[in-house]
Amino acid sequence: MTELRFHRDVYAGTVVDEAVKRFGAFATFALREEPQHWVVQLTAPTPEREARVAGELGNYALGTTIKHGGARQR
Repeated sequence: MTELRFHRDVYAGTVVDEAVKRFGAFATFALREEPQHWVVQLTAPTPEREARVAGELGNYALGTTIKHGGARQR
């Protein structure tokens, strides 16, 4: 299991949700909210797949956040 933490000052929750939906076919996800972070836990069939999905999901969330003008704009 890999855990990714997206700081709320940087990422919009809708962007994190969108990223999880985009990569839903490649891993199993569990999401939770903390006061300062959106937390995504992911599990994939192999450690290599898990690392790849985690990296791609993080890149997708960051790129989408930038595209939409940051956490407060979405």
